[in-house]
Amino acid sequence: MNFNSKNPFLSDKRFSSNAVSKAEANGSQIIDYNQEMTLSGTINKTAILFLILCAGAMVTWWMAFNGMNPIIPSIGGAIVGFILVLVAAFKPHLSPYLAPGYALFEGLFIGGISAIFELRFPGIVLNAVGATLVTFLVCLGLYKFKIVKVTEQFKSVVIAATLAIATYYLISWLASLIFNFTPVHYGNGMMSIGISVFVIIIAALNLFLDFDQIERGVQERMPKFMEWFGAMGLMITLVWLYIEFLRLLSKIASKD
Repeated sequence: MNFNSKNPFLSDKRFSSNAVSKAEANGSQIIDYNQEMTLSGTINKTAILFLILCAGAMVTWWMAFNGMNPIIPSIGGAIVGFILVLVAAFKPHLSPYLAPGYALFEGLFIGGISAIFELRFPGIVLNAVGATLVTFLVCLGLYKFKIVKVTEQFKSVVIAATLAIATYYLISWLASLIFNFTPVHYGNGMMSIGISVFVIIIAALNLFLDFDQIERGVQERMPKFMEWFGAMGLMITLVWLYIEFLRLLSKIASKD
């Protein structure tokens, strides 16, 4: 069975030589390699999206610490961000416009939820940001120096685990709504903490898949807009990782 990155942005269907400019299709036109996806270009786009996300986060963060309720813009940001993700997944050529929008609205969500956690557990946001950054750098180093190799078996295990987590979260959420059921991962017991650690590990492993797919996109000379597409997909994984770190740290802090 051949699994690929669970991130819809970084699937083989999107990062395929078939996605190259139509101008190349008939073989009669010269290809402008300045309009191809590059690693440096993807890194630059990722940095831009990160700055936009931080700017959006500052808005709801400021609201929370100035007596205003950040819940509405946070929820709105999450909804709009999710919609933009879906649109970009089916129309990757619109990524140069959708990716900055996603970063901005997702920033509103991140800022609001971060402020809520910070008000309850002072210092938790800085620790979560640091943990996310360290995890990203470690994974990047392991991938760059080929210490971790992304094989088909590696992909299969990571994607299967990711889908299992998504299914578990969905079923738990529905059960809590219908049966007034409290999922085990909601508490601060050892089982809940163990689940959070497992989810963080899987989220981190997804970074390797993201790096691999971006590198393959560069090697296959994808169109320039795929830099935004790849950067947006990587940001999605980083946001997921950050939120999971927030949840883990909050569980640990609540036990004190």
